[in-house]
Amino acid sequence: MRDTGTSESNRSGDVVLGDDWVAPQSTVSRELRVKRARRSLFSLRGSPLTRKIITFNLIALIILVAGILYLNDARDGLVVQRAGALVGETQLVADVFEAQITGSAPVNLATGDGVDVAATLEGLSLRRGAEVFVFDAARNMVGQTKGVDVNPGLQALFEDKAGSTIITDALSGLWRGVSSVFAGAPNSTAPSLETQIALLLPGALEGETRVETVLNTAGGTVIAAATPILQAGTPIGAVAMASPAGEIDALARRDRERVLQMFVVALLVSVGLSLVLASTIANPLADLAEAAELGRDRNSRRMNPGRIRIPDLSARPDEIGRLSRALRGMVSALYNRIEGNEQFAADVAHEIKNPLASLQSAVGTLRMVRREDQRDKLLSVIEHDVRRLDRLVSDISNASRLDAELVKEEEQSFNLLTMLDNLNQYLGEDARSKGIDYITDMPPDPIMIQGLEARLAQVFVNLITNAISFCEDGDAIRVWARHRANRVLIVVEDTGPGIPDEALSKIFKRFYSQRPEEHFGNNSGLGLAISKQIVEAHGGVIWAENIRPTEADVTSDPLGARFVVGLPI
Repeated sequence: MRDTGTSESNRSGDVVLGDDWVAPQSTVSRELRVKRARRSLFSLRGSPLTRKIITFNLIALIILVAGILYLNDARDGLVVQRAGALVGETQLVADVFEAQITGSAPVNLATGDGVDVAATLEGLSLRRGAEVFVFDAARNMVGQTKGVDVNPGLQALFEDKAGSTIITDALSGLWRGVSSVFAGAPNSTAPSLETQIALLLPGALEGETRVETVLNTAGGTVIAAATPILQAGTPIGAVAMASPAGEIDALARRDRERVLQMFVVALLVSVGLSLVLASTIANPLADLAEAAELGRDRNSRRMNPGRIRIPDLSARPDEIGRLSRALRGMVSALYNRIEGNEQFAADVAHEIKNPLASLQSAVGTLRMVRREDQRDKLLSVIEHDVRRLDRLVSDISNASRLDAELVKEEEQSFNLLTMLDNLNQYLGEDARSKGIDYITDMPPDPIMIQGLEARLAQVFVNLITNAISFCEDGDAIRVWARHRANRVLIVVEDTGPGIPDEALSKIFKRFYSQRPEEHFGNNSGLGLAISKQIVEAHGGVIWAENIRPTEADVTSDPLGARFVVGLPI
C-alpha cells in the first residue's frame, strides 16, 4: 500500500447571511438580533461614520450655495435695468419742461418766469414712491414731487416679484444682531436723499446726464439720475429723479429668498439621502464589527459559545461586499486551520502511542527475561521503535512547519524539466541498483513555472521513492511530462502491485499507511499528505489511479499505479 496523509476537512455552514436573510435563532447572537430590531434611520446619529457623511455633504452644499449667493449677479442686473429705465424717465420729465420754453426769452425756474415748475410737477403721472426734484442753474431746489399713482397691473407684478422673504429677513436680522455685538452702535445716520442727489448736479448743469446706481437712504437703496433742462442748448436747470426707496432691495431679497428656499429643500434632501447612504454603509459595517467583536469579547463568547457568525453581504457589488467575503473567507480558513490543528494533534498523539506502547512493553519484558537471545530480540524491537519515533517526530515537525514555510518563502521562476532531470539522474541510479527499470520521457523545450523549487522537488522525490519501495526486481518505473496549454502534467508510473480500490480515497490522508510486514515502521504515512499540501499551495492538483489492461474493465487486476501532478504555468 501507498503512504498517505489526511486532508483538512472543509467546513460549511460556518457563516450566516446578514440583514437580507432571516437567520435561525440559534445562529445569531441574541444581543445582535436585539440591536438590529431596535435599529432605525435616526439611530444612525450615534454612528461616527454617519455624522461624517452628513457633515461632508452639508459642507459641500453650503459652499455651493454661498458661492451662488456671492457670485449672483441678479441684483446688478436689476440695478442696471432700473437705472436705464430711470434715465429715460428723467429725460422725459426734462423734455416736458423744455417743451414749455418758447423762443429765446429769459427763463427763471426759481421765479417761475417762462415755466411754471409747480404746475408742471403736479401734472406729472409718477408711479408710487418715485420722486422728482427740479433745480435751477444756481443748484437751488425749486420744486419736488413724489408719485402716488398706483397701476394695478404693475403693482401686482411688483408684489408677485417681491413676495415673502421670511428666510432672508431672519438671516438678515441675525446678521444685524451679531454685527451689532462686535461693531457697536453706528456713529452717524445716512445722508438725506436731497443731499446725495445734489452731488449729481454739477455734471447735469454742464449738459450731461448723470446716474447714481446705489444711494443708501433710511428707506433702503435708491437709484437716482439727473439730466439738464436746456434752452437753446444751454442748461438753465436740472431735473433729478429717484426710484422708490427699497425697491431694488426688495427684488434682490426675493431672488436671494428663492436661492435660500432651494437651499433648504436641497438641505433636507441631502440629509435624507445621506442618512439612506449611511444606512447602507454604517449598518453593514456595524454588523461586521459586532460579529468580529463577539469573537473577541469573552463575555459575549460565553453568551454565544458557537462559531463567529459573519453576516453574508457578498451579494453587494461594492467594497462592503468585498470586505464581507474576505472576513467570511478568513473566518472559514481560521476555523479550518484550528480544526486541522486539532485533528493533527489527535493524529499525532495516536501515532506516537503505538511505538510508545511497544517500547513500554519491550522494556517491561526486558527486565524479566534471562536468555541472551531474547534480550537481543527485545533490544532490536526497542531500537526499531526508537528509529520509528525519530522518523515520526521528524516528519511531524516538517509537516507542522510546512504551512508557515509555504507562506514565507518567496516563489521564483525555474525550469521544471531541469529539476526533474536532476531527480531522475539521482533516483534512477537507486532504482537500477535494485533491478528496476527507470524510464524517463521529457519534452525537448524548457517548461518555466513560478513556485518553490525545493518544495516541488520534495513532492516528486516522495512519489518516485514511494514507487521504488513498492517495485521489485524486474519491475519498471516511468516518469514523463507533457505541456498542455496553460498547465503541465507530470506522471509517475510503476508496474508494482497497484493500489487497492478501497484505499484510493484514503491515500492522501495523514498517517494512513498499509504496507507489507517487512516495511512496518519505516514510513510515517505523511509523505503523500505533504505532497498534496505542497501541490495545492501552488494552485495545482494531484491524484492517484491504477493502471489497468483496459479502462472498460475496472475489476481487472491492476498492472501498476499512476500518480499525476498538474501544475499551472
